[in-house]
Amino acid sequence: MAVEIEMRARFDKDTHDALVERLVRNGEDLGQDNKLIHFFVLPDQLLKVTDNQSAGTAKITLKDSRIGQGAAFGETEFAIAKEDVAKAVQLFGALGFEDTRHEAFNFRRNFRFGGVEIAVKWSEAWGYHAEFEVLLPDAATDAARDEAAAQILDTAAELGIAVMSEQELAAFTAEFEAREAERKAAAQNAEIR
Repeated sequence: MAVEIEMRARFDKDTHDALVERLVRNGEDLGQDNKLIHFFVLPDQLLKVTDNQSAGTAKITLKDSRIGQGAAFGETEFAIAKEDVAKAVQLFGALGFEDTRHEAFNFRRNFRFGGVEIAVKWSEAWGYHAEFEVLLPDAATDAARDEAAAQILDTAAELGIAVMSEQELAAFTAEFEAREAERKAAAQNAEIR
């Protein structure tokens, strides 16, 4: 297991384009990383099955927290065969998680800048956004976690990007989950008719 320190920001297309341009010029371009992700939003965890379409790989990830519940969380992940993505999604559905599932395609390009990995993205749910991340060993001290969080904030500020607070993240994800629940209920009602 590793500890991920992650912060997010949402912005408009012009900010997205300017950020990508600056990172291409001054950062390390790690390339396209487009993904189809199946999220299972559990009460205190996030389970994901990821089809990394750009790399031709797949993985299962369990985060021991949810977005909006703090920037530091444990993460366990392992690779699976790309052809097993549908089976993994089906398995988690059969285990009772189907009602918690959301699916999202992310157009994504990864960079490294100031020691921080930055995924600049677009998805239907989030619009234009970015994730700023520092990965630490599981045994990282609180001081190391605080230092990584400060490093992310400094890097985002240098790039002119305001990261979202935990309260903003929690409100955004709660609103998204409510819309998804309404959409699923409407689809089920339409099927019944």
